[in-house]
Amino acid sequence: MTTMRISGLASGMDIDQMVSDLMKAERIPLDKMKQNKETLEWQRDDYRDMNKLLKDLDQTIFDGIGRQASFIQKTVTSSNDASVSAKAISASSNFTSSVEVSQLAKPASWVSDTAPTFTAGTAADLTFNVMDPGATAARTVKISISATDTIDNVISKINSSSLGVSAMKENIQVGTQPDPNDAAKTIPVYAERVVFSNNQTGKGASISTSDASTKNVMASLGFDTSQDTLKSTDGTNAVVKLNGFQMEKTSNTFSVNGVEYTLKQLTTAPVSVSSTTDVDGILDTITKFVAKYNDTIDKINGKTSEDRYKDYTPLTDVQRESLSDKQQEQWEEKAKSGLLRNDSLLASGLNSLRNNMYAPVKSSTNVTGYNQLSEIGITTSPNYLDKGKLVIDEAKLRQKIQENPNAIYQLFNASGTTDDTSGIGKRLRASIKDTITKVESKAGNSMMTNQKFTIGKNLNDLDSRITAFNARMTQVEDRYYRQFTAMETAISKANQQSAYIMNNFGGGQ
Repeated sequence: MTTMRISGLASGMDIDQMVSDLMKAERIPLDKMKQNKETLEWQRDDYRDMNKLLKDLDQTIFDGIGRQASFIQKTVTSSNDASVSAKAISASSNFTSSVEVSQLAKPASWVSDTAPTFTAGTAADLTFNVMDPGATAARTVKISISATDTIDNVISKINSSSLGVSAMKENIQVGTQPDPNDAAKTIPVYAERVVFSNNQTGKGASISTSDASTKNVMASLGFDTSQDTLKSTDGTNAVVKLNGFQMEKTSNTFSVNGVEYTLKQLTTAPVSVSSTTDVDGILDTITKFVAKYNDTIDKINGKTSEDRYKDYTPLTDVQRESLSDKQQEQWEEKAKSGLLRNDSLLASGLNSLRNNMYAPVKSSTNVTGYNQLSEIGITTSPNYLDKGKLVIDEAKLRQKIQENPNAIYQLFNASGTTDDTSGIGKRLRASIKDTITKVESKAGNSMMTNQKFTIGKNLNDLDSRITAFNARMTQVEDRYYRQFTAMETAISKANQQSAYIMNNFGGGQ
């Protein structure tokens, strides 16, 4: 039920303003709760920003120093790149190969014997039995043709199917005839044909038709269907001699012992292909890791050492009205500062990262060569203000990469059964995971509901208290208006009585 409000008609007072002023005092606890809520939200977001930094560092480790492929990068050279090129795929050691190419792999092709006569009007389900180069068993391919399909539609469907060919209509030379301008010469004769070209190189490819519908459609495209298997020009395998051993490959690109070779043309002399350690590539991987590590601890250290301005609390609605946008921005910058100052969770996480970074990797069956970062040219900055940042001696690191890149990989990734025998990268990732889990238990993540983490529970509690307080404020405001209404009513009655008395006294004179 809404209380009827009478605003100062009898007393002449601004009742609305008086109630508003009274409610300002009543709402002080509410403003405080809203400020606490906003502070918690800012703190929650700061925690999540720190977790994002840690997750990015973890991903950098996983994608970089955590992959063996990062440490077996090779620079491959060929004495005749126009004939043979190569790249290292998974070769862990440097290599030298001698390559001779006597035949390149080529695809099979199918050319119709006559011009196509296909016309739209008949729906058909085509079935083909396809043998791919090097395959030991045929596969079945089905293509559906509708009654409205033209020959171009059919060719398009063949190309988009799994038949494995590139189909086209084209004018090709089918013979010669006397030159009408010179009887001693002949000129080529061209006719339209449908051509299939296999998408794979190598010999042994075939396409067969085994039902009447398929035969009829292929015959209308100009192919000889007197046999189930369509007549073709067979493909060829590449014939290559690698380090004196002759082999055949269905493709001009193939891998042997972690090296991918690409044959481009026949050779008249052996081509020498060799590799060296890609020092620059490996150095770049390690440098990116160090830079990411330094950036991460720098930002977390910066957040945990931010100044806290306790006099700057989140602005209330009333306070915002008295400030310009720029002033509000400056105020909030100080209000948000230092919310994670001296945070024990983050301090513990950073300490764990440092310990795992600097602790030696004890010898085990998985570790040979190096057991500390300092041995490969990575040390802690001597400047105490850097708070544990890493510094790279590039010349020393280059030398160690050249000498034994696999030993550096083991330094980061040794699979020990204990922390002190595990590689540095593995220990760091374990520390990061542990810290992220602890931070999420306090501040959650975007996928978690408030009930799942501490700050979220506190926010829910504040929301409940704010809702209850707002309801009470409505009751208090109504009570004030009822009291002032009662006062106005009393004053009005008193005024009426006074006027009545005055009128009576005046009437007796």
